[in-house]
Amino acid sequence: MTRMEHRAIISDSTKYFESNEPLALDLGGTLPGVKVAYRTWGALNSEKSNVILVCHALTGNADADSWWCGMFGEGRAFDETRDFIVCSNVLGSCYGTTGPLSLNPLTGKHYGPDFPRITIRDMVSVQRRLLQSLGIERIRLVVGASLGGMQVLEWGAMYPEMAGALMPMGISGRHSAWCIAQSEAQRQAIAADAEWRDGWYDPQVQPRKGLAAARMMAMCTYRCFENYQQRFGRQQREDGLFEAESYVRHQGDKLVERFDANTYITLTRAMDMHDLGRGRGSYEATLGALAMPVEILSIDSDVLYPKEEQEELARLIPGSRLLFLDEPYGHDAFLIDTDTVSRMVCEFKEKIGG
Repeated sequence: MTRMEHRAIISDSTKYFESNEPLALDLGGTLPGVKVAYRTWGALNSEKSNVILVCHALTGNADADSWWCGMFGEGRAFDETRDFIVCSNVLGSCYGTTGPLSLNPLTGKHYGPDFPRITIRDMVSVQRRLLQSLGIERIRLVVGASLGGMQVLEWGAMYPEMAGALMPMGISGRHSAWCIAQSEAQRQAIAADAEWRDGWYDPQVQPRKGLAAARMMAMCTYRCFENYQQRFGRQQREDGLFEAESYVRHQGDKLVERFDANTYITLTRAMDMHDLGRGRGSYEATLGALAMPVEILSIDSDVLYPKEEQEELARLIPGSRLLFLDEPYGHDAFLIDTDTVSRMVCEFKEKIGG
């Protein structure tokens, strides 16, 4: 993946916000400034009351109309005729926002593995800077799944005066040992690649095999047993590969062409630090303090963030409502069954008004 190819993935409609104000990070350290890539759809109304913030997942970007296209359109979840929709690329990513591929102003070289440890809270802090630069002080609805859902919950904990309503999907309030182990196995696959070079690889010659293997491992948790059985079974291709083998290899190769290994490690470590209760007293009290309307989407077949974790959120967040997406697609169902997800978001929007 060359820098030029990487830029080509970013939409021509992408806008950029640059802040020269130093960013003090949650775990210590400082970034001298941040650049944020973002997209907007629709128009801000005169009351500035129609803002929807969309938060993307691990390898996503600001182009929500691409990776979540089924959610956009008149009468759908993200309606440009009524809503002002904002989606920004998260801090630490590689699609235009400051991250490991960015140049370190102190060295003149890309940060690489020297990029500081960040958390979901840092991502949300940067999003808040962006929204304030747009003159936005109130968000009607914050919505996102997976890593995006972590951001949604942190918005409620960090800036309750701004977050009018929350809709986290397919996520927990703190990363489980199961998820942490999955993340570490994927990171070790990257580190085992001879091209890894302790993270100081040339961005044009990154550890392709390791990153592809990490993605293949992840794909086994983004879907589920039933989905793989129904879709592939024990079918084999003419070259002898099982269809399931071919599928995960293809997914690994696709990610290598559009993502960066240091970025993958940075973001998965941030996800592992996800814990609403960290530094805030008890976990239960932190969730219990969320006073805005909250609807939680759970995916019945999700093996990465099982429904017990969303049931816990619903039990601990006062007045929250739990919705179930009963589809055999696994964790990625929120990206696949967009008709149902869009309808659920629309119904929540009607309920919260504004």
